[in-house]
Amino acid sequence: MPMTLTPPTTSPRTEEPRPVDVLEWVHEAVALLEPDSVTWCDGSAAEAQRLTDLMVEQGTLVSLSSTKRPGSYLVRSEPTDVARVESRTFICSSHPEDAGPTNNWVDPTEMRETLRDLSRGAMRGRTLYVVPFSMGPLGSPMARSGVQITDSPYVVLSLHMMVRVSTKVLDAIDEGAPWVKCLHTVGSPLAEDARDEAWPCNDTKYISHFPETREIWSFGSAYGGNALLPKKAFALRIASVLAREEGWMAEHMLLVKITSPQGKSYTVVAAFPSACGKTNFAMMQPTLPGWRVETLGDDIAWLAPGSDGRLRAINPEAGFFGVAPGTSAATNPVAMNMLASHTLFTNVAHTDDGDVWWEGMTPQAPDNLTTWAGSPHSASTGESAAHPNARFTVRLEACASLAPEWDDPEGVPVDAIIFGGRRSTTMPLVLEARDWNHGVFLGATMASEKTAAAEGALGEVRRDPFAMLPFCGYNMGDYMQNWIDMGDRLRTVGRMPRIFHVNWFLKDSDGRFIWPGFGENSRVVDWIVNRLEGSVAAEPSPIGWLPKSLNTEGLDIAEEALEALLSVDRDLVRQDLEDAETFLAQFGDRLPARISEELRATRERLSL
Repeated sequence: MPMTLTPPTTSPRTEEPRPVDVLEWVHEAVALLEPDSVTWCDGSAAEAQRLTDLMVEQGTLVSLSSTKRPGSYLVRSEPTDVARVESRTFICSSHPEDAGPTNNWVDPTEMRETLRDLSRGAMRGRTLYVVPFSMGPLGSPMARSGVQITDSPYVVLSLHMMVRVSTKVLDAIDEGAPWVKCLHTVGSPLAEDARDEAWPCNDTKYISHFPETREIWSFGSAYGGNALLPKKAFALRIASVLAREEGWMAEHMLLVKITSPQGKSYTVVAAFPSACGKTNFAMMQPTLPGWRVETLGDDIAWLAPGSDGRLRAINPEAGFFGVAPGTSAATNPVAMNMLASHTLFTNVAHTDDGDVWWEGMTPQAPDNLTTWAGSPHSASTGESAAHPNARFTVRLEACASLAPEWDDPEGVPVDAIIFGGRRSTTMPLVLEARDWNHGVFLGATMASEKTAAAEGALGEVRRDPFAMLPFCGYNMGDYMQNWIDMGDRLRTVGRMPRIFHVNWFLKDSDGRFIWPGFGENSRVVDWIVNRLEGSVAAEPSPIGWLPKSLNTEGLDIAEEALEALLSVDRDLVRQDLEDAETFLAQFGDRLPARISEELRATRERLSL
């Protein structure tokens, strides 16, 4: 008979047997971290309420107005713990070349020793929470299981909203389902009888990934992707490794269902770096009559061939963890409506009548604001009221544009893949890749200009292949090969998604945006869908197929502006290819030969 273990500390509702390997791991964590108690989480509404009440009592959560934001709360982090920390994020593969040149690498044995030393006794005075979760619909062949250990009730409550927390995950693990170990501590032991801080954390921070053993170990931060380990750490860094080994793809992509005026629906995934309108696209309200965009996901998509051979996708998450600043009724009315209640706001400003505010929400800041740091706001100093990385956390079901297929365990078939970046020049408004491999080349050379560039000047270009630069859990050259391999696999069934590239951010000579964006992007969607249907022609260019025309009916845009949006400056493209080649060269012999071939072919087309 298998050995049966019982949790070190439990409540009456969680006395049923647990998977042996999970229990052994929890026991090891308890011995190292020395918590005062252990709570096994079940994802229930009652559990969420207990966590909420606890954090209100501790001062971590501030209740918002029951009339303005019912069921919603404000959280203020420590000023040293406000964002994902790329410089403290590590891939601990056995060999450094497997992490690749774009990741921070540390030997796994060395990192484990460092983390053990830091974590010894780190949960004294605290509760260790065990959170079982599913990435993707429970029971889906595309879903994957995980268990997070944490000492942060804020993290547990956030996970309730972000992923599918359920004891059914433990049942699946007990039946043999593989799972990922996610260990997290804020690294702030609490002395006996001491009053806890509202936001405990540690100045020392590590977010470490062990791809070969499917483990994540995070120390010191309670914020965002540093602490919500199912999100970027699992869903991208570890999942990308699983995907390569198992023949699928884990991508930093939004996922939407698009329905044409004729009533035909298409599913599109799109990869955009930060500050490129990702959430706005995911919740687009088309200005073209008859078009409808429904949300399936705004951040992460997992893609795998289905039983019919077609590429299918799921959103492995169950909630939104979005950037608040810049979100408004004008830029994203769907998002603003879904934030009306039962939302967790982090590092936004607080109004004197119990509501929240952030830059861009309204043209003018309200009077008597309290900043994200808890001090009175003074507009005259130019000080931001909300932190630039202030966030909202809310469940997917709160989104009015949510597609009914969002929880389909079989996923949705993918008709088109879109890449995009923020470029003031060089890339046109929209183009179609010549074929799959050319599309992979477009994704591999994606770039965006830093948004903090001086007005009127070009920003520094940052290459961000597939919008995955901070999130790929292994050598990115091998990651690009996985894309090539997927194309070879799909080609055998003859049903491949078409690949496109968009750029909403072209500017004129005066530094003004040429394209209005937001709902008007439905005009680009219209052209993409018509290309899928074969109902519109395109003309060749050195970098892909360009529209011969675009539906601009009712849009106030000059002919010369439209021409600038849909043309290619060969000199700028040549310069851009030089930069792209330098970036790609760092992958050495891990760079797929077909990426190099596409680079050469593009140069040859430019010379014609």
